[in-house]
Amino acid sequence: MSKLGNLGARLHRGEVSYDFIGHRKLWYGISILITITAILGLAVRGLNMGIDFQGGAVFTTEKTSVSVSQAEEYAKDASGHDAVVQKLGNGTLRIQIAGMDIQQSNKIKSALATDFKTDPETITAELVGPSWGDQIASKAWQGLAIFMVLVVIYLAIAFEWRMAIAALVALIHDITITVGIYALVGFEVTPGTVIGLLTILGYSLYDTVVVFDSLKEQTKDLTKQTRFTYSEIANRSINGTLVRSINTTVVALLPVAGLLFIGGGFLGAGTLNDISLSLFVGLAAGAYSSIFIATPLVADLKEREPQIKALRKRVLAKRAQAGNEPQPAGAPDADAYDDDPDDAAPAVVGPRNQTSSRGRGRGRPSGKRR
Repeated sequence: MSKLGNLGARLHRGEVSYDFIGHRKLWYGISILITITAILGLAVRGLNMGIDFQGGAVFTTEKTSVSVSQAEEYAKDASGHDAVVQKLGNGTLRIQIAGMDIQQSNKIKSALATDFKTDPETITAELVGPSWGDQIASKAWQGLAIFMVLVVIYLAIAFEWRMAIAALVALIHDITITVGIYALVGFEVTPGTVIGLLTILGYSLYDTVVVFDSLKEQTKDLTKQTRFTYSEIANRSINGTLVRSINTTVVALLPVAGLLFIGGGFLGAGTLNDISLSLFVGLAAGAYSSIFIATPLVADLKEREPQIKALRKRVLAKRAQAGNEPQPAGAPDADAYDDDPDDAAPAVVGPRNQTSSRGRGRGRPSGKRR
């Protein structure tokens, strides 16, 4: 078995664990810092909206030997605006310049013909209105709102309202960071970007629900025992699904990274950047939020319930009676023991020893039978 697979098995059995819940304030602080940075980037720099949202002109040249970088310089000199240039498969160039009208497009067309040393008639010009992009944005916002409402309703029914709130916070966290990265990097926002943003919501929710399902299963009849607090069980759920989350995230990120860094960066296929960046950032943020934000937030909300508070007091009181031992992950101020204090053992979250205080004295008595 590989080292990662062996680690995953040990995490699932509870033999090793990391105290995610105990360090939740650290994760909250990191997320708040990243979110504030993203919001500042969005407020200061704004989004670089594509031609589909702003409107503008699209010029298509005949087959040419002019490079993409040189064409971008020509277009910028002719229009005074940054241009998006794509080299098509037949050797022609597609030049997009946002915010242009008919008169401006005619002047730009003539200037480009001079720079390309060709007849203006060989360059086709097409005006794109912003209405189509506005419709896409409007429908995307409507779809996002409907999606959020349905997510909250479903999670509240399938799990509970606290998990629904935590999942909603995680989704908003992922969207805010992704949009902020777009503003900071300056990548163009296109309909592909919108598609990418909607796609990452499903992935982020899936990873969160996996942890929630494990947490729901392990907290059945929680108040009937005095070994573990809710936070400890929540920490066990995260550790038990940690390697699975890492594996699915890495597998999902590899092809997206290929599109972003190789296709968009090395090969110069700029059209891949608009969707690949949103997917890459969103997938990474979704994996982070499901582990470090959603479940710790559920634990915070649950620990405010009277029953869970009473459970925590009983658990801590029992541990105080049993003595001081190494503490389990998720409970930095106490330890957990079996029901019999004389048979106390550290309550590391995971499988217990087969021999327990309950099993003693129930076997055959020592000595010969009469």
